[in-house]
Amino acid sequence: MSADWYPGIRTFCTHWNHAPMLQQTFEALEREFNENSDACIDAAKAIVECACRVIIDNLDKPTSPVKPAEENPPFGAWVSAAVRVLELSEIRDDAFKKLISQHHKLTTTLGDLRNKAGTMSHGKDGFIAKLSIHHRRAALLAADAIVTFLHEAYLERQLDAVLSKEPYERFNATNDVIDEYAELRGEMDEDGIPHLFVVLPGAHPRDEIELKTAVSQLLFEIDREAYKLVLNACLEAKAAALQDVEIT
Repeated sequence: MSADWYPGIRTFCTHWNHAPMLQQTFEALEREFNENSDACIDAAKAIVECACRVIIDNLDKPTSPVKPAEENPPFGAWVSAAVRVLELSEIRDDAFKKLISQHHKLTTTLGDLRNKAGTMSHGKDGFIAKLSIHHRRAALLAADAIVTFLHEAYLERQLDAVLSKEPYERFNATNDVIDEYAELRGEMDEDGIPHLFVVLPGAHPRDEIELKTAVSQLLFEIDREAYKLVLNACLEAKAAALQDVEIT
């Protein structure tokens, strides 16, 4: 067996290294794969389902959701929803549907095969044992093809920063445009409360968007080290203010 059987799955899981359920499923796949266990067949199918969940969560629109509404949706429902949310229903669809169908049938048939074959620890059926290795390979290759297809289709999409759970770094192209043309300015109101504004380009007078956030929240979201430094300075200022009150 070779880890080269699932490069697309590995690439997808590396891209989504901040998705805990996907990472746990990938760890299970690699563990069962390295132990030459038939359980990697089920893990490969679980990876496909998990990949669909991740993509749906990042692209599904609240106004017209495609996420399965059932309490425990079947495998096919997740894949079908991923195809719809990626808007692939009219392109490359027939061949992809056949691949999905065959992968689903394969994993189901392999489960029946294992149940009928029973234990193989004493060499009861060497043919079944050898056949199982080829089935593992077929299942992994099929799962890898499906995940690769979905991932490449996802990467072609223009992400919505409001809906996406992707980190800031994945929006480099749009980040660069904003940083080039937008500006920041701050001011204090008469009550001493700071206000931060984004100055939009090109308008006369220039339009502004106020960022309605507390200083603590801004620091917490952007720079945790700065948050700690500011906190220590503020604690010292608070202690000095209390001391002044006690003296007076």
